[in-house]
Amino acid sequence: MQDKRQFYIGGAWVAPESDTEMEVIDPSSEEVCGIITLGAQADTDAAVAAAKRALPGWMHADPAARLEAVKRVLAQYQARADDLAQAMSLEMGAPIDLARSSQYGAGEFHIRNFIRAFEQVEFDAPLGDHAPDTRIIREAVGVCALITPWNWPMNQITLKVIPALLAGCTMVLKPSEIAPLSAHIWAEIMDAAHLPEGVFNMVHGDGPGVGTQLSSHADVDMVSFTGSTRAGIAISKNAAETLKRVHLELGGKGANIVFADADEKAVKRGVLHCFQNTGQSCNAPTRMLVERSIYEQTVEQATALAQATQVGPASQAGRHIGPLVSAAQFDKVQGLIETGLQEGARLVAGGLGRPDGMNRGYFTRPTVFCDVTPDMTIAREEIFGPVLSIMPFEGEDEAIALANDTPYGLTNYVQSSDGARRNRIARRLRSGMVEMNGKSRGAGAPFGGMKQSGNGREGGIWGIEDFLEVKAVSGWDVGQP
Repeated sequence: MQDKRQFYIGGAWVAPESDTEMEVIDPSSEEVCGIITLGAQADTDAAVAAAKRALPGWMHADPAARLEAVKRVLAQYQARADDLAQAMSLEMGAPIDLARSSQYGAGEFHIRNFIRAFEQVEFDAPLGDHAPDTRIIREAVGVCALITPWNWPMNQITLKVIPALLAGCTMVLKPSEIAPLSAHIWAEIMDAAHLPEGVFNMVHGDGPGVGTQLSSHADVDMVSFTGSTRAGIAISKNAAETLKRVHLELGGKGANIVFADADEKAVKRGVLHCFQNTGQSCNAPTRMLVERSIYEQTVEQATALAQATQVGPASQAGRHIGPLVSAAQFDKVQGLIETGLQEGARLVAGGLGRPDGMNRGYFTRPTVFCDVTPDMTIAREEIFGPVLSIMPFEGEDEAIALANDTPYGLTNYVQSSDGARRNRIARRLRSGMVEMNGKSRGAGAPFGGMKQSGNGREGGIWGIEDFLEVKAVSGWDVGQP
């Protein structure tokens, strides 16, 4: 069992003030695999104070020095690649091959993209030729609370910590208490990169505890949170008392619009993407909207794909899907599958219970419902499990209306060989991102949503700018530095 009860505060590993401990559960076996301490107010205060002390020196450091520090972080991250993959696989159930490729790889991808995007940031420049004595200065927001989820641990930590560092912010990271082991390694990486004391701090804790303490703390200038819409609303209310900047990356209910002229791999792409990471991704295409003329054959194809999807332990090599992250998540997904049955959706694959032969671990059956209507719970609520809902549409306008009929607005998908139609639909979809014909967004493209999927953008230059304030200075002496 891994003992991760210490916190990282002020450049050192310290014993917590709290004595409240929490077990970390391996979702593949339901066995205890680690232990952490949930921080108390005194721990949060100490971490915030360390970040506040470090802020003046870090925010006014030469930007080139901050860039060099991030390059050192990248080198240490690469050196701990397998440690990180093993930790994520153990703590949140990502199959080890997925953990080594996508879970670890997402973090390296983002760090590299931020290093490239940093060259585009103008920290200090004239307003323009018409006003050379008006200076525009971009400076750090200040002390930031970074609250990250369990489903893509390194993806979300790097999307917050790295741009905050480059912008000149200091920070306190509160990783998910469900999957804290990889975050502990991340803190070791930050220590090995030799950042100034207090620039990066980490305190373990849960949402009602450390999460609330950070979001309401008078000395925290910004909260960047990834997680549920419910928690995002609570954080916004807490932060409102001190008018903090709040960046939210929340839930999704992505629509995947499949037209009759879609390529032959479109349905397979959609099903596999929905089930990736055991369906525990906010941008999963969980609603498949299918043109009526190909509806029945699409249902048959999706059914066969779900039935062929293998489920197995996270430690096992292969392209299977692993368990859900926790008992609570297992119960939630099972409850929503049962609701789908009760509300009249037609079950064509999977369903209630664990896969055959499994009686331990939070494994669930890859599930497909068809004949789903927009008013059904499974069409409206984020399930966060391997559950796909299929519904038909007659034409382009109906497809757009169905896709937009959701409180969420994170990612939508379009499958069609008609380029003009794809472009037309992309403009009308109410989401922060649209992916078409299986083409991934380019490196450094912004990630984020609208409506109840949150605000702000992560990744690339947008991600760095989210941690910067803009200062306008008039009467600048253009002959002086």
